[in-house]
Amino acid sequence: MGIIRDMQRAQATQEAAEQRARTAAEQQRQLIRRNAELAVTAAQRAAADEARQREQRRLYAEARAASAAAANADVRARLADLDVLLLSTLDVDDHIDLDRFKKPVRVPPFDPGKLGRPLPEPRWESFTPPEPRGVGRILGGERSHQQQVATAKRAFQDARDRWAEAEQRRLRQLAARERQYEENRRRYEAKLISYNAEVDRFAAAVAAADPASVVEYFAMVLGNSVYPDDFPQHFRLAYLPKQRHLLVEYHLPPVEVIPVVKEYRHDKVRDELTAVPRDEGEIRRRYTGIISMVALRTVHEIVEADRGGLVAEVLFNGIVDTVDRRTGRFVRPCLVSVRTDRDTFAAIKLRRVDPVACLEHLRAGLSDRPDQLEGVTPVIDFDSDSDFTGEFNVLADIDERPNLATMPAGEYEQLLRDLFGNMGLEMGEPEEGPRWLATDPRPLFGGPVVIHAVRGTPAGAGEATELAERVAAAGATKGILVALDGYEASAHEAVADRPVELLDGPALLNLLAEHSRVKARIEAVPA
Repeated sequence: MGIIRDMQRAQATQEAAEQRARTAAEQQRQLIRRNAELAVTAAQRAAADEARQREQRRLYAEARAASAAAANADVRARLADLDVLLLSTLDVDDHIDLDRFKKPVRVPPFDPGKLGRPLPEPRWESFTPPEPRGVGRILGGERSHQQQVATAKRAFQDARDRWAEAEQRRLRQLAARERQYEENRRRYEAKLISYNAEVDRFAAAVAAADPASVVEYFAMVLGNSVYPDDFPQHFRLAYLPKQRHLLVEYHLPPVEVIPVVKEYRHDKVRDELTAVPRDEGEIRRRYTGIISMVALRTVHEIVEADRGGLVAEVLFNGIVDTVDRRTGRFVRPCLVSVRTDRDTFAAIKLRRVDPVACLEHLRAGLSDRPDQLEGVTPVIDFDSDSDFTGEFNVLADIDERPNLATMPAGEYEQLLRDLFGNMGLEMGEPEEGPRWLATDPRPLFGGPVVIHAVRGTPAGAGEATELAERVAAAGATKGILVALDGYEASAHEAVADRPVELLDGPALLNLLAEHSRVKARIEAVPA
């Protein structure tokens, strides 16, 4: 029996060991299976993350490339506008028909309004009480009816009296309105007749070669010429009636109107939008072409507008009023000067000419290095030439656009305040000088905005640093520094990586034109 028990115990022990082995093996298989599943899941997640990262990198690269493409499109559009300065005026008739300024003497007919409609007259039928009937008539209704009739008659008479009084009042008011209309009509017609007579007088004075009127007419012609917003479009005119000479001193745009960036590129390695500078030779060539086109365009507009043969010869000086960056002084060199008679110029086919070659054909003086402000001898000196000052006393300085450089401080601050208000900022009260703590009301992107403005000299690191510190102290989301005369290089370095935006004069002119509908100019007064 003991042997059998030992055998049974040994068999049970063996079966238990086998069961444990099977259980361990199953657990091992499950662990391997779970590890495999986790590995597959991790691999799938890693693959998905890699796919997302690749997609994000692709979208980011496309966005950066799109930014470069948009910037390059802006540069190309700017150059395209500059390239057609001459051609864009050839399809425009520059002659001004002064009769079109006359206004028809038409006055709207008299409108009496409500006073022209009589008030409704009271009618007895509306007051008459109803006749008694049936039992009411038998039970004394006749006497009651008579009393009602008497009361109704009194009410009717009162209504008629009030109506008659109201009608008399209406007629008096109507007569007064008619008298006022006649008075206004006579005054309005007299004003129109006087205005039309003034137009006729001006047209007759122009036709008679009155110097002041001729100057005013051609100022209107040149004022109608549409240039890019950052072109000065400021000029002086003089007319010599005996010689039939028109003298033009025209302010040319500075060389800065040409984009200094030739192309924007996205550097994928450094993740930067790099600017490829425009070659100095190309800038000089383009600027020479621009001032040549402005000169030819101005002469063309004068000749085309002169249907009465007032001008036999045009004398044009193209000057640029700017700061010489080499000396910091205000300069006004003459970069192009031409003298041409109308017959010679009218024979030129401007659509097919090279502007520079055309000026050479006209024996004009044209600077070889206009970008370096090297001037030429002007054909006429407005301020010192004695050939015409004795017989001529009309010299018009015509430009109604406000000059931001000489605008009174109060007006300049109000102009900036209105501009930023039009752009959506809620402007606080100004602090000492042109400084504001404004608020951008937009959700998420809004918040306090600090605005400083300086003019008179280029802004340096001191002004830029002061604004950046004020932005930080106020917990503002952004700072804006407006510097009418531009910035020194140190100003840009001082606000690098800081939430500060720098606005110079040309940028301010564009914002004023876009948001405030104000066409202004910046012309410094020489020291």
